[in-house]
Amino acid sequence: MQKLLLLLSIIALNLNNIHAQDTVNPEPITEGTIRYLVTHNWTKKMEALSYMSKQRKERASYMWGSRSEWHEYTLLHFNPAQTKYLESEERAEPDDQGYSWRKETFFTMRDFSQNTFSDALTLQGKTYLVQDSMQCQDWKILNDLKEVAGHLCMNASWEDSIKQQKIVVWFALDIPHSGGPERLCGLPGLILEADVNNGAMIVSANRIEAKKLTTELAPPKKLKGKKVTEADYRTALQKLIDDHIKEEQPYFWDIRY
Repeated sequence: MQKLLLLLSIIALNLNNIHAQDTVNPEPITEGTIRYLVTHNWTKKMEALSYMSKQRKERASYMWGSRSEWHEYTLLHFNPAQTKYLESEERAEPDDQGYSWRKETFFTMRDFSQNTFSDALTLQGKTYLVQDSMQCQDWKILNDLKEVAGHLCMNASWEDSIKQQKIVVWFALDIPHSGGPERLCGLPGLILEADVNNGAMIVSANRIEAKKLTTELAPPKKLKGKKVTEADYRTALQKLIDDHIKEEQPYFWDIRY
C-alpha cells in the first residue's frame, strides 16, 4: 500500500506540473452525482459460460434475437462519507427498444464513516435486503493509465470466484474516494469504469456533476424484502448459480450480472 500511495503521489505531482503553466488546478471533487452508461453484451455473456455446450448457447441466444447489446443509465450519488448507486429513470435506449421491463429492485448504499453497507438485490424475482459491515474487493493494483470522463485513471483487477468473472476497473487519481458503481469499492480513487469478463458488461462514467446533495443519499422508503447478511446472500447466490450450471442454463437471466 505504501508503494501505491507513493506512486499516486508522484503521478499527482506530475499532473500538477503539467497544468501549472496554463491553469489553476480545481479542488478535488468530493460530492456530487455520476451518470454511468451500462452496456450489456449478451453474446459475450454467453461466451463466458464455460459450462454450457455450444448447442445450448445457440438455443439460448434466440431469446434476444439478432440484437446482442443493450444499454441503460445508472447513477452514483456520493459525498465524503457515503455512496448510493441505483438505476436511473433516464432511458439510454430510444422508446421501448431497451429492456426496461427487466428492471427490478436494486440499489447499493455504502457508509464509509460507519463501515457498513445496505443493498437491495434480486435473485430469481426475490428481493434480498443485504445489510452488513463493509466488505470490499481484494484488488490487485495494476499500472496502466487512461482517461475516463475527463479524469486520469489507474486500473485494478479482481476475480469473482462465485460468478466466475474477471473485473477490471479504472479509478480516478484526482477523486480520493473509496466508492464505485455496482457493488465495487475499496480503492484509493472513485471507480469510474468497470469491465466485466472482457466486455460482457461495461459500466463507464459519461457525466460527472459536482454539486451539493440534498436527499439523494436517503434510503428508499417502504422497501420490502428478506433481510440477510452478506454470507447469507452469497450462499443463496451460489445455490442459484449451481442450479443453473446443472441445468446448463445462463445464470445471469435471474440475477444482476
